[in-house]
Amino acid sequence: MDAVLRQESPDRPLPRRRGGDWWPIVWPTALAVLVAAATAYGLADGRDVAPVVAASGLVYLAAAATDQRWAAWVAFGVAFALVTLDKFAGLDAMPWLLALAGALVVAGPASRRTHPRWALPLQTAAMLVLGATAVLALELDPTVGGLLIAAALLGHAAWDVHHHRTGRVVDRTLARFCAVLDVLVAILVGTITLAA
Repeated sequence: MDAVLRQESPDRPLPRRRGGDWWPIVWPTALAVLVAAATAYGLADGRDVAPVVAASGLVYLAAAATDQRWAAWVAFGVAFALVTLDKFAGLDAMPWLLALAGALVVAGPASRRTHPRWALPLQTAAMLVLGATAVLALELDPTVGGLLIAAALLGHAAWDVHHHRTGRVVDRTLARFCAVLDVLVAILVGTITLAA
C-alpha cells in the first residue's frame, strides 16, 4: 500500500505509457472537445470565460494541496458545476472558485501528508496569477479583456504541456484534457473577441 501511495504522490513522475495504449489519449481529448463545445454555446463576450481561467489553476492546486493526483479531477468536477451554474443560472462562480483556492492553500500545509517542497507554493503562485488575470479581465473592456483571457488560456496550455511531459502533480490524462481544452477555448475566445 505504501508503494501505491508513493507512486500516487504528485511529487513523483508517472511512468510513460508505451505501445498501443491509445485510450488515455482519446478520452481526455474527446472530453476536452465536448467541454469546449459547451463553453462555446451562447458565448458572445470572451470575458465570460474568466471563471474557466480561475478553474484551470484550481485543479492543479487541489492536487498539490491534497498530495493526490486524482483530487484534480474532483476539483474539475466542482469547478465545472460552478462554471455551468454561472453560465446558465446566473451564479457568479468567480468568488466561489477563489474561495475554494484559498481553502486549499490553508488546508494544504495543515494536512498530515508529506508534500514536495515546491508543489504547493508553485501551484499557489500559478493560482494567484490565473485568478488575478481572470478578475482583471472582467474589469477591462471586452476586446482587451477577451484577449487577456485568450492569452491566459494559452499560457495555461503551456503549463499543461509541461506537467504532461514531466508527469508531476496531476495525471497525464488531466494535463492532456486541460491542454486541449485551453487551446480550443483560447482560439474560440480570440476569434469572438476580434470579430466583435
